[in-house]
Amino acid sequence: MDDVKIIFDQIPIHYDLASHIMLLGIVQGFFLALVIFLRANRKSAINLFGWSLLVQCLVFLDVYLCYTGLMKYVIYLNDSTEFLVLLITPTLYFFLYTLLERKPITLKKHWPHFVLPVLYAVSQFNYYLSPAEVKLNAYLGAYHRDLGFIDVPGNINYSYHYIKDQFRWLVLFSFAFYLVLSLLLVIKTKKKGWVAPKHIKVDKYIFSRNTVIFFFVLMIALFLIYLNYDDDGGDHIVGIIQTVTIFLTSFFIISESRFFEKSWISEKYETLASNSIEFENIENFMMESQYYSRQDVTLKKVAERLDTNSNTVSKLINSKTGINFNDYINQKRIALAQQRLLDDEFKHLTVEAVGQSVGFKSKSAFYNAFKKHAGQSPSAFMKQKKGVTSP
Repeated sequence: MDDVKIIFDQIPIHYDLASHIMLLGIVQGFFLALVIFLRANRKSAINLFGWSLLVQCLVFLDVYLCYTGLMKYVIYLNDSTEFLVLLITPTLYFFLYTLLERKPITLKKHWPHFVLPVLYAVSQFNYYLSPAEVKLNAYLGAYHRDLGFIDVPGNINYSYHYIKDQFRWLVLFSFAFYLVLSLLLVIKTKKKGWVAPKHIKVDKYIFSRNTVIFFFVLMIALFLIYLNYDDDGGDHIVGIIQTVTIFLTSFFIISESRFFEKSWISEKYETLASNSIEFENIENFMMESQYYSRQDVTLKKVAERLDTNSNTVSKLINSKTGINFNDYINQKRIALAQQRLLDDEFKHLTVEAVGQSVGFKSKSAFYNAFKKHAGQSPSAFMKQKKGVTSP
């Protein structure tokens, strides 16, 4: 025990600019993850992003403790987060997959992604159960070889070292593998014809593309660090990169927040002048997609397709047309119905079927809307128009 105390006393505690930057990123990351967990739906893509942040922060908290020397006070935790490093890239990939594919992540379907981290954790079981002397030697070997090592009591099974010595290659493999998977996801989305709405500064495609770029930059940084450092002495550089990334992500989330879109102290139409979406965006979307002709169209769904909120869409329609959302939709449906009632391509349809084809669920709803917006019944409209065109 005297040897242990002597070594402990020699391990320096130091703080510098790098440690401060890492600590800022860790605190900000934990805070951001907490906000996501409190605000996001548990099955949403953003919730998976919160888990990815949490994993990253736990890993870099370990790096911070090692770099500053504070690890000596919790030496039993040394290298306890190594298996979490192998979860960073899968969790980021899960986030991108859910965001772009709109499909949930389930253990039953996606369990292979957890095989590598779990197997690594199992391979290190003997290390986790080792006495503090073994873990202290592992820390000294990575950060303070000049201090020497201490004697380890008893017979220790060091077979875990066979896998532990390959840890760097496993990390690089994980990054490369999920970089390829994520890149394929983004390319697939682009090939589908994804076009970012004009009023959105950074849409989900751009955010996903930037995440893939972060993947690549971090992998290159890891590779260069592994080439230049034999031990863990370069991990703080990755920690600094991570801090920058966390703050850039925080800036994106804050800048895209609805807080800047509609303040709770605003008057009813005060925010219209500063909204990034315009009425023309709604009109173009409706005319190009004929979304109004769907029977399941709602204000909420239109807002989601335009990447804005229901309140904004409702206000813009009311401000520009003087009518509410339902009348706006029905007005366009009736205009389309008038075209189809006179079009030979639709002459095989009954009047009721034409109403259904433009989005009305019932005959009565179609007739009432037609009289309201056309001033007459569908039959009267057809007779009038055909009478005008007949010789």
